[in-house]
Amino acid sequence: MEHKVAVFRKEHFNAAHRLFCADWSDQKNMTVFGPCANPNYHGHNYELVVQVNGMPDAQTGFVINTKDLSNIVQEEIISRFDHKNLNLDTTEFKNLNPTAENIAIVIYNLIRPRINKELDLKIRLYETERNFVDYPA
Repeated sequence: MEHKVAVFRKEHFNAAHRLFCADWSDQKNMTVFGPCANPNYHGHNYELVVQVNGMPDAQTGFVINTKDLSNIVQEEIISRFDHKNLNLDTTEFKNLNPTAENIAIVIYNLIRPRINKELDLKIRLYETERNFVDYPA
């Protein structure tokens, strides 16, 4: 009998961003993105939940060592995005609108190469207590 298990790691980072499309007028950006289009940026206290699903190893009993997962998240995500302006300070969002959806996809793509291919990976990103995204859906 197979026993697939989900392992979760929760992390936190703070970052500023601005949602806007450079090809649009300021008025259209404000209409679509509201205060999130503020030219002086705004910030969020992001909550990140990384989920790894798989079969526990026969010897260790781990799906993934949570210390290893924590190190991956710290190295790939927290050190890259915490206390940064996503639009100005990161290469990932120089030409990509830093919506919660896009941030989750970027996080997934940064972490995926460091997780065993036999394991499933899912990212949940809370932008606020009431707004969050999952990737993949």
